[in-house]
Amino acid sequence: MANVAVVGAQWGDEGKGKIVDWLSLEADVVVRFQGGHNAGHTLVIDGVTYKLALLPSGIVRPGKLSVIGNGVVVDPHFLAGEIDRLREQGVEISPSNLKIAENAPLILSLHRELDAHREESASEGVKIGTTKRGIGPAYEDKVGRRAIRLVDLAEPDTLDEKIARALAHHNPLRRGLGLPEIAAATLREELLSVAPRILPYMTAVWRLLESERRDGKRILFEGAQGVLLDVDHGTYPYVTSSNTVASAAAAGSGLGLGAIGYVLGIAKAYTTRVGGGPFPSELTDAIGELIGDRGAEFGTNTGRRRRCGWFDAVLTRQAVKTSGINGVALTKLDILDGFEEIKICTQYELDGARIDRLPASQSAQARVKPIYESIEGWKGETGRARSWVELPAQAIKYVRRIEELIEAPVALLSTGRERDDTILVHNPFRD
Repeated sequence: MANVAVVGAQWGDEGKGKIVDWLSLEADVVVRFQGGHNAGHTLVIDGVTYKLALLPSGIVRPGKLSVIGNGVVVDPHFLAGEIDRLREQGVEISPSNLKIAENAPLILSLHRELDAHREESASEGVKIGTTKRGIGPAYEDKVGRRAIRLVDLAEPDTLDEKIARALAHHNPLRRGLGLPEIAAATLREELLSVAPRILPYMTAVWRLLESERRDGKRILFEGAQGVLLDVDHGTYPYVTSSNTVASAAAAGSGLGLGAIGYVLGIAKAYTTRVGGGPFPSELTDAIGELIGDRGAEFGTNTGRRRRCGWFDAVLTRQAVKTSGINGVALTKLDILDGFEEIKICTQYELDGARIDRLPASQSAQARVKPIYESIEGWKGETGRARSWVELPAQAIKYVRRIEELIEAPVALLSTGRERDDTILVHNPFRD
């Protein structure tokens, strides 16, 4: 049995939450390995909707161990609030089923303020479209070696020197931006006030996961955002601040690459993105609006309307290659029911030449134009289908064409919001 890493194969919002929940039935451990509470996952289980941001999707399943790895930036106050909200929905959360890496960096209020100030003061043409939740600034402090980490809350006697190191950077920056300085005592109180609520979950995650792996436990690695938002391989600078490719599961959890046996990429049957940045197959017409309305394309945590377009096989194929995706879970096929014609972006045109990849250049990304292939739509319904025989023949043809273009097989097909609205082709844990 292979441990499985799940990543978004587009710009995020592909429906990873449902797929991770579906796979968690066979998993023993579910690990978040990057990102922060800018990642929204919606789960619908027996008609009950759970909205998650920081907690792993496995937390709603009894008997599963949920782990937040060192690659995640953790807002401790937000996490405490999210735990309270899920408990109100009847979800049991305790140190026995939730663990947080001791070396996970923390998101502080100063990170949120800096993030919001940058985004709000940026001119329209250079806005990144962040969630203003402090994710980027927290990662900056991590690589700048001035982050305050979870383990630091357990050592209050040494916390002052770490606060001083952080403020030695942030207060001059804040002065330059016209923001008030932050007193060390204020930041200390912010941290120590939440410490008792978070520290009980702290552990050496790398050692815990290695022990679970040796004992034959099945581990599911859950990524946030999508491969096209990867800070190295995505549409830079319109990206997130972490590596979202599957190989980040190793670095973000403390396990070696050999612990990951199968990479499952999640992709919608069309394409969406939220925030700024290039989007070659974007539809700004009535069709794009219809897809967005049918698909309820609004951010789980932000409520922002997502931009919608036809399926971009060029970008998805690129994600397959850069993330080592073995198979794809295709979601929201039912949103395309009833269209007379469906298009797939198969190539780009750049300055009069045809290309089969998205270039790294920001200016080139803005200039590429989609080249479409048209496919006849279907009149039957795919919603709630649970086997191939229930699908219209033309819908199957569409799925097969996507497989050819992205050079990866469809392992699962999602046909609705409920966990059971899933057609299984290959079980990532067993095949």
